[in-house]
Amino acid sequence: MFIFRLIRRVISFILLLIIAIPLYIAGSIWYSARNSEPVKSDVILVMGAAQFDGRPSDVLLARLKQTKIIFNEKLAPKIYTIGAGAPGDRTTEAAASRTWLVSNGIKKSNILAITKGRDTLSSTKAYAAQMKKANLSSVVIVTDPYHCYRVIKMAKDLGVTPTCSPVKSGVAAVENSSFKYLARETGAYLAYVTVGRLGIKLSDRS
Repeated sequence: MFIFRLIRRVISFILLLIIAIPLYIAGSIWYSARNSEPVKSDVILVMGAAQFDGRPSDVLLARLKQTKIIFNEKLAPKIYTIGAGAPGDRTTEAAASRTWLVSNGIKKSNILAITKGRDTLSSTKAYAAQMKKANLSSVVIVTDPYHCYRVIKMAKDLGVTPTCSPVKSGVAAVENSSFKYLARETGAYLAYVTVGRLGIKLSDRS
């Protein structure tokens, strides 16, 4: 009967979407990881990651090294470090990042530590608010390659003009990243665009 054929087609279409959309997002994340190119901007933003009593983790260290490279290439005159501390921490991701950058030759006056944010979205909201306060509009985000696609989307949603400078070395560099990271970012992106923007709190600790 016609009604049963219609139902089968609708179900088939829904199943196709369930498969096709994640594949498209995964492909976009994969492409962004390999083709993101930063442009000259108002500020460089270092996405936070774990620190251990002021010592950057391997993930954060790779982001800081990439930040130093593009700052020395004069892609922006100012650096924002971002990230709060975990319960019990004596310092924050932002403070640990600032300390490393200063100890590696960047002037304190060029760095602002924003000690807020324990995940990608809250960190993005914190630095976007600071940029608007300072009348800045464009940012180069330094993070892991597979993280670029999502941070760009979040920044655009908050009215910022972003590009991404993915790390080229370390455990999160493209050649060292596993399929698991790509799958995780695909899920995190889909969660953000479906429920995250509705105000439902999500945390990825990135």
